[in-house]
Amino acid sequence: MASSSKQMDTSKYVRYTPEQVEALEKFYMECPKPSSLKRQQLIRECPILSNIEPKQIKVWFQNRRCREKQKTESSRLQTVNRKLSAMNKLLMEENERLQKQVSRFVYENGYMKQQLTNPAAVTADLKCDSVVPTGHHQQQQNSTPLHPQRDANNPAGLLAIAEETLTEFLSKATGTAVNWVQMPGMKPGPDSIGIVAVSHNCDGVAARACGLVSLEPMRVAKVLKDRPSWFRDCRCLEVVTVLPTRNDGTIELIYMQTYAPTTMVAARDFWLLRYTTGLEDGSLVICERSLNTTTGGPVGPAAPSFVRAEMLPSGYLIRPCDGSSSIINIVDHVDLDARSVPEVLRPLYDSPQILAQRSTIAALRHLRQIAQESSGETQYGGGRQPAVLRTFSQRMCRGFNDAVNGFADDGWSLLANDGVEDVTVSINSSPNKLIGLQGGNALAIRGGVICAKTSMLLQDVPPALLVRFLREHRSEWADSGIDAYSAASLKARPCGIPNARRCFSSGHVILPLSHTLEHEEFLEVIRLEGNGFPQDDLLQDMYLLQLCSGMDENATGASAQLVFSPFDESFADNVTLLPSGFRVIPLDPKTDGRATRTLDLTSSLEEGPSGNNYNLRSVVTIAFQFTCDNHYQESMVAMARQYVRSIVGSVQRVANAIAPSRLGSQPKSLPGSPEALTLARWICRSYRLLTGVELLKADSQAGDSLLKLLWHHSDAIMCCSLRTNASPVFTFANQAGLDMLETTLVALQDIMLDKILNEAGRKTLCSEFSKIMQQGYCHLPAGICVSSMGRSVAYEQAIAWKVLNEDDAHHCLAFMFMNWAFI
Repeated sequence: MASSSKQMDTSKYVRYTPEQVEALEKFYMECPKPSSLKRQQLIRECPILSNIEPKQIKVWFQNRRCREKQKTESSRLQTVNRKLSAMNKLLMEENERLQKQVSRFVYENGYMKQQLTNPAAVTADLKCDSVVPTGHHQQQQNSTPLHPQRDANNPAGLLAIAEETLTEFLSKATGTAVNWVQMPGMKPGPDSIGIVAVSHNCDGVAARACGLVSLEPMRVAKVLKDRPSWFRDCRCLEVVTVLPTRNDGTIELIYMQTYAPTTMVAARDFWLLRYTTGLEDGSLVICERSLNTTTGGPVGPAAPSFVRAEMLPSGYLIRPCDGSSSIINIVDHVDLDARSVPEVLRPLYDSPQILAQRSTIAALRHLRQIAQESSGETQYGGGRQPAVLRTFSQRMCRGFNDAVNGFADDGWSLLANDGVEDVTVSINSSPNKLIGLQGGNALAIRGGVICAKTSMLLQDVPPALLVRFLREHRSEWADSGIDAYSAASLKARPCGIPNARRCFSSGHVILPLSHTLEHEEFLEVIRLEGNGFPQDDLLQDMYLLQLCSGMDENATGASAQLVFSPFDESFADNVTLLPSGFRVIPLDPKTDGRATRTLDLTSSLEEGPSGNNYNLRSVVTIAFQFTCDNHYQESMVAMARQYVRSIVGSVQRVANAIAPSRLGSQPKSLPGSPEALTLARWICRSYRLLTGVELLKADSQAGDSLLKLLWHHSDAIMCCSLRTNASPVFTFANQAGLDMLETTLVALQDIMLDKILNEAGRKTLCSEFSKIMQQGYCHLPAGICVSSMGRSVAYEQAIAWKVLNEDDAHHCLAFMFMNWAFI
């Protein structure tokens, strides 16, 4: 060949033959960054490459990696550009809608001014309006003869209702038919959930969202129609009738049931008309509304244990964007009959923020999760597909909702109480139907299932904060013997009385399994180490599947939930799940809307002990399920009731400890520590004496101002004990320190210093410890540590110094981590 006879000049560009490129590409797919030995081996094994210098082979691989990187970066930038273009389009549309709203407000304002200044002219205008109807009144008068009689008993009547629903829905989705206000904390952007607004002063409650997802419109429509897969409150959705319409559309008559979020209220059901059709601009619309006496729909009583609710025109406007993406407008508008619930719980049914979190935002998040899974970006361990893990999350939520509601058609029946009506106990003697609904293996439960549940109100405790504490500090409320018994029961072990002997666990380990795109929900495995049973000779580990959601303290109206179930460590796809746990739902603040402000140690110093600026009420629902043998039913019922009562006491103690508004006129200190003001003074004084530099720059470093400056310092400052025979534990941290460790002041004392440092950090600290003790301080290089939630935190530099008390004796060791960030 001519190419083989030609001498290669390494200083010039090498032109490879197609056969050589094919051989190099094949090897690149196996090893994109070969070592020198591998490159030489490649030349030996491929005679076609024998006339190419190893140096040129190295250059080819470098160029190939560079092209791959450029291609990936170009694809990423194109994706970001498409998202930005779509988001810009959304923002322009939103700006146009807001301009219309402003124009309407200006007109109404001018009209009101005219009415106040010249009542006679306004009276004349009103007389003219009564003769010549215009605007909305004219539309209302003309709307009646345009459609046949609104009767859902014939196809023409259904089509009339559907067309009217479509018109009203589009006016809400793209216009000002509802007075929309932006939901707090929602910032639009290419990677945000979207633009979210809630209703203000309208019938019922409504929420609206605009977002972008990387799915084609038909796929989006299919996902959204499958409401039980993403709407966790949906118990069942039955399509009763399907009628085809023009433009390949359909009209569906639907019966839907939704769960009650707490034991203190009844569940809701709906009769709905759903209209799916296409628009002239290529958009796809799915709109819904309730059928009742007003709309000519079927009239019938609500099902037992349900209250009939109403859905006003709502739905989804899906517009194609760049072929494979869609721009979605979502409107949820419902009247949940808040008058039928106790007054204290009415915010659950008349708060648009809660509706937005539970339905509107949930739909957008589910779509984004599906899009990410479809693109192959989601990779989870354990060899499980994301869709399978998502199914486990759905089953956990559904099982907990079934336990909370205890519907009779699932086999649940109430048991008589013991004279105190604080805890309700239900029993399901034939749970096969219930387990079958959850998709589990009913053969794993030989007896019945007992559920003990209750709900209570808490004051001034953010849901996310309470659930985070319950998740991180299981030993504060759980009886590991009960956990171990439940796990053993689902393994078909011989049933025993769980309170025969309390089994203590040496600890619990959280093993991450999966999480949603925005980390608002975690699925994880809890390993209870060293649990045993009265009939066992050896201790062994037990496992719980756990679902944790609602950890964002700044999400207005978001509930938080901690649900777990014993399961077999084989983790089969059809494993039986009997979820138990906690659900904390916020009730709207009364007036000032400060529920999302920063909760810090000095909040009481700013507002005073009698300040009522922070007023957050929450309803906590607790439900625990246990398997039982029919022979031990009476003992199990008594145990379950007493166990839930003990859980209630533990939750109340935790709530009292972590409630920000109960800190009093001065911050509380941890047991064995000095007052917070004294500790702050020692920290700053010791830093100045040992380093010669002021820690805080302030004109007045006395009293409350010193503590506030330390608390709000931008760097993470924390103190840990000086122990000779045990690992140091943290005793104090400022707000930045708590944020970095992802914990609270109460939970801080359970975190050890060596648990947050990685191996390199521990080695560095050990090598520098003698210097700290002799010199009083030292500078530590940049490194990585781990928060209590398992997330990695990088910092540019750290300083460690001794904290001296008034007698210059060693009190504790202080650390300051500078310019830290999660990675």
